[in-house]
Amino acid sequence: MTSLEKTELICKILASKKARGIVYLAVEHKTSLCDYFVICGGSSKTQVKALAENLEEKLEKEHELIPRRTEGVREGRWAVLDYTDVIVHIFGDQERDFYNLERLWEDGGNLVRYEE
Repeated sequence: MTSLEKTELICKILASKKARGIVYLAVEHKTSLCDYFVICGGSSKTQVKALAENLEEKLEKEHELIPRRTEGVREGRWAVLDYTDVIVHIFGDQERDFYNLERLWEDGGNLVRYEE
């Protein structure tokens, strides 16, 4: 599975659980961390946590993809799941507005708004 295919699969899974404002950024020319960032939001701490847990469960069961590392899932404000070439950020509304990762990493041509 290519990095882009993995990114689109992640977006599809997040959309199926009503994640808000799903975007992905190609960052392979900006950092050695990964190829893509996926960024989305949840309406509450409960939803942020549920989105992260559902994504992790589906990717593991259906595609044998296990994150290298996860952070913040239990707290539900900002969850990060690191799938090596794709890093997923699931924000609560306030955290997404505050950190505004799209603005930090966008260069005018590398941001895609996911539409199902």
